[in-house]
Amino acid sequence: MADPHGFLKTRERELPARRPVPVRIKDWKEVYEEQDLAQLRRQAGRCMDCGIPFCHSGCPLGNLIPEWNDLAWKGDWGEAIERLHATNNFPEFTGRLCPAPCETACVLGINQPPVTIKQIEVTTIEQAFGFGAVKPQPPERLSGKTVAVVGSGPAGLAVAQQLTRAGHTVAVYERADKPGGLLRYGIPEFKMEKSVLDRRLSQMEAEGTRFRTGVSVGRDVSGEQLRKRYNAVVLTTGSTLPRDLPVPGRELSGVVQAMDFLPQANRASLGETVEDQIVATGKDVVVIGGGDTGADCIGTAHRQGARSVTSLEIMPRPGEERAATQPWPTYPMLYRIASAHEEGGERVYAVSTTEIVGDDGAVRALRLSEVELQDGRFVPVPGSEREIPAQLVLLAMGFVGPEREGVVEQLGVELDERGNIRRDASYMSTVPGVFVAGDAGRGQSLIVWAIAEGRAAAHGVDAYLSGKPSSLPRPIDPTDRPLSA
Repeated sequence: MADPHGFLKTRERELPARRPVPVRIKDWKEVYEEQDLAQLRRQAGRCMDCGIPFCHSGCPLGNLIPEWNDLAWKGDWGEAIERLHATNNFPEFTGRLCPAPCETACVLGINQPPVTIKQIEVTTIEQAFGFGAVKPQPPERLSGKTVAVVGSGPAGLAVAQQLTRAGHTVAVYERADKPGGLLRYGIPEFKMEKSVLDRRLSQMEAEGTRFRTGVSVGRDVSGEQLRKRYNAVVLTTGSTLPRDLPVPGRELSGVVQAMDFLPQANRASLGETVEDQIVATGKDVVVIGGGDTGADCIGTAHRQGARSVTSLEIMPRPGEERAATQPWPTYPMLYRIASAHEEGGERVYAVSTTEIVGDDGAVRALRLSEVELQDGRFVPVPGSEREIPAQLVLLAMGFVGPEREGVVEQLGVELDERGNIRRDASYMSTVPGVFVAGDAGRGQSLIVWAIAEGRAAAHGVDAYLSGKPSSLPRPIDPTDRPLSA
């Protein structure tokens, strides 16, 4: 184990400092400064190597956390990355973007701040890249089988890398001009610089994975054409149908979905020319939705020079301590301050938008009402109505499933009662040879779930193609709901 007395000698969490707000909102670089390695290793030493490490069950990938914590504490980064890569293809993504359900399940967290698992993870992979330990792993021989992966987000990349390394010829189709899915155009640069993504994509290309960008499956190539051309098809298209706001005034100019706003901002931040870009500059911006996408909109609006930023959430403000109904080691709903919230703006809870008000076809304000939860329904509080100014309203209320038109309809796969693509324990849809992984089958979820499902689906695809049990790891059943669900 790591330092046997580490959790007794060092009782507080130590994380890298965020760059000063006045500095970081003037650029698009990642918000965190580099952490001193001695401090990081001291934090790794707090891991107790528990008899039952609940961090394993908190992590959908089943990461071997105590093992690589111990190796990081010793400074053995070469072995640490081997143990980390054993369960996670892309720790540089999860180490930046995952909300770390492993940490809320940490045994030390019962009566102390939990181990800084996420930071140890991202430091381990950055150290490994730094001294050249992350190399392409092309297969020794090819199977002669071909696979089409539709969508290049984290689930698609994970299934593609696993199947490529197993010897199958894999082509990843992406309708955008570059691969990465939401990792490229949905995640702002200040959360993960795209050089991090491109670095991993280069490894995958060197291993043999092929990327077909600028190809919209369902339009440029049909689902039936893919089935004829490839031995298996994997749908990793994500949950991309946004939840809308059915209130009067929704049609006004300036009311846009977050995922129409963020990709444009990401392209502009990378120096690309964006025609008719939606910008927050000089505007009163209202973000409806208090999740990660909403926080991304807040940080982006600050960097674009918004006059004011207000975040609205229909739920009441969470507490700063675990509720009795969310005991350890479950993932609790807590009041959290993301880097974007630290940069300014107002967060308003327990409110609902009743009307969007406009002048000359453009949004001017939002009419709100405070709400209370009664018998499972949000009920307006009489006399609480008010109006707030807004020239840009960003809808970040989540997603309701994969797009039905196009390849889903063409392939004839069945949907479940939630509108997601139905699949069995091997991740195969109701159409033989067509598999699904990630949000398209699970519903809107976390990046760590997407990678875990991609790895698990690769196991099913490999077994289907080879006609025998697969040697690829199979972390989870699609119906599993561990402690972090």
